[in-house]
Amino acid sequence: MSELQYTDVKAIPGIVDDLRKTFTSGITKDQEFRKSQLRAMIRFMEEKKDVLLEALWKDLRKHATESHTGELSCVIDEAKYMIKNMSRLCRPVKTKKRFMMNAMDKTIIRREAKGVVLVIGQFAINACGGCHCSWQLLLPQYLDKRAYAFVNGGVEETTVVLEQKFDHIFYTGNGVVGKIVMKAASNFLTPVTLELGGKSPCIVAPDADFDVTANRLVWGKFFNNGQTCVAPDYVLVTKDDQEKLINALRKTLLNFYTANPKTSGDYGRIVNTRQFDRLVGLLGHYDETQVAIGGKHDRDELFIEPTILKSISYKDEHIMQQEIFGPILPIVPVDSMEQAIKIINTRDHPLALYVFSDKSATYQNILDKTQSGGVAVNECLLQLQELSIPFGGVGGSGMGNYHGEKSFTTFIHERGTMIKSSKFESLQAVRYPPYTDDKQALLSMLVYDLPASAGAKVKAVLNACSAAWRVFFRRPSKL
Repeated sequence: MSELQYTDVKAIPGIVDDLRKTFTSGITKDQEFRKSQLRAMIRFMEEKKDVLLEALWKDLRKHATESHTGELSCVIDEAKYMIKNMSRLCRPVKTKKRFMMNAMDKTIIRREAKGVVLVIGQFAINACGGCHCSWQLLLPQYLDKRAYAFVNGGVEETTVVLEQKFDHIFYTGNGVVGKIVMKAASNFLTPVTLELGGKSPCIVAPDADFDVTANRLVWGKFFNNGQTCVAPDYVLVTKDDQEKLINALRKTLLNFYTANPKTSGDYGRIVNTRQFDRLVGLLGHYDETQVAIGGKHDRDELFIEPTILKSISYKDEHIMQQEIFGPILPIVPVDSMEQAIKIINTRDHPLALYVFSDKSATYQNILDKTQSGGVAVNECLLQLQELSIPFGGVGGSGMGNYHGEKSFTTFIHERGTMIKSSKFESLQAVRYPPYTDDKQALLSMLVYDLPASAGAKVKAVLNACSAAWRVFFRRPSKL
């Protein structure tokens, strides 16, 4: 694998200009062209599967099962969905007229591509040959270079990219950079989709099945070593149930990763030393009385043991002030589910909310009283994997959504279109000056609903018919 090279910043304006010329030419508007590119993406995922799996292992010690589940399958599934449904999604949508004057006209919603779109994704590379290299060096070989361009780089390159005009910007990452992206987009009034992550809470109710909860919570938290935007970030559980939950988590961790997770082939690694040092720095604020499980780490291997912290205050000034994005799970004991709800509502709306409860009244009450980008009840992460429901943030966790049909509508403009005949001009003339009482009477029937009572309806229709007679046959009004 060749070494990844950063894009020359001087070339970036020309790259964007070339893409705009391609869009203007109409090449990308052709459905068959779009489908061919989606087929190429599928072919890339299938033909380079082993390369991608190896890169993910080298970068993150990510097991192939996790890579298939969280990285490869979702891309292939979305591509196949779009190929199958593109004709339907692109088809103009007819509307039911609400203004009687337009009853004989054609009204449709055209679903048109917005134009040149910028997608910003954050990648981290441990060494040459990492996953980022695999995507950026291999994928361009499969896609039409007239329509797709890759810009590689860091802050300087991204800054120059954001100085260009786009028709939509899609960004996934942290909120700090999200604000920079949104500010840059405002210079051109460019719409944005922001998926920003945040601290996604998990409520474990007293009526939950604690063994099942532990299995699904451990899987969701330590999938990819906790480095997912929707990983459970902290757990809210009653004070009476804290130890019960910890015991269940300890049992599950032993079953999943053995007594020595460092030697487990199923447990990943931190992406780089900078993130490792940040996470270990967080752990340094807590002693053995608060580290209920784990806590060991090895910088040379970028290894941090699955770690459970207990009795953490929701006001804690360290681990509760930032998205953890790693294999550390703090437990915040509460007096009641109502207090848990209040704690969630004191923070930015999270990208995900997890609730473990076997009583509908319990979890419905929590959902009714909170806000979040998405929700999973008695599950973790799979709401992101299920592509039939939209995924996205709200408030501090982002804006806009995607997946399935939403991935299509995010990048299109719904262009309201009316096609009116040049005939029947005498009927249209009632809206033209000079305005008269007769014209107003006729327009009132066309614009407003008829009165509620039957008698009033009859009177209104007779008045409108009388006015229409006078308007069309130029007879003077007696009003």
